[in-house]
Amino acid sequence: MISINPNNQTERDNYKLLSGSILPRPIAFVTTLSTDGILNAAPFSYFNIVTSNPPMLSISVQRQQGKQKDTSRNAIEKGAFVVHISDESNIEAVNQTAVNLPSHESEVEWARLTPVPSTAIDVPGVAEAKIRMECVLEQAIPLGGNTAMPDCDLLIGRIVHFHIHESLYQEGRIDPNKLQPVSRLAGDFYSKLGERFSIKRPQPQ
Repeated sequence: MISINPNNQTERDNYKLLSGSILPRPIAFVTTLSTDGILNAAPFSYFNIVTSNPPMLSISVQRQQGKQKDTSRNAIEKGAFVVHISDESNIEAVNQTAVNLPSHESEVEWARLTPVPSTAIDVPGVAEAKIRMECVLEQAIPLGGNTAMPDCDLLIGRIVHFHIHESLYQEGRIDPNKLQPVSRLAGDFYSKLGERFSIKRPQPQ
């Protein structure tokens, strides 16, 4: 067993261990709207459920040398964003939105995705996603780095509206085989759903 103190290596070295160990990671495809009306979009794999009552999720958006990315800045300024689930049918276009564009250019247009109005918030989503969740910003927490220059913004979103393709929805549940979710591994590698198995939760004797 190799023993490593994270304080004795670089941030990049720690990133390699994290991204190679904590997997597969679901990919949140997030749209935000700037104060100038530009629809920005980007994928994030530091993403998960927070609670179901009320339904909330979290996305960690890394900063670049302390500077907020468009997603964090827009979400904080507008107080809302849309999270889409990445799947096999849209992952190529989602990957295109990871391009480093100026703030006044839309990654949605760049990737030739189709904007669609939201129901409960002003931020549009994209029509190509089988699942999208309209969120209002519950909290934005700067973390990591130091007080003067945080390393990331942890966005906590409260879901105010779900949009689910009818082919996936069965008696209140999502069919994962029809969703065909794609997850992030390390480097340039991704993963499909793969083989599933079940294990019963233990009961006290």
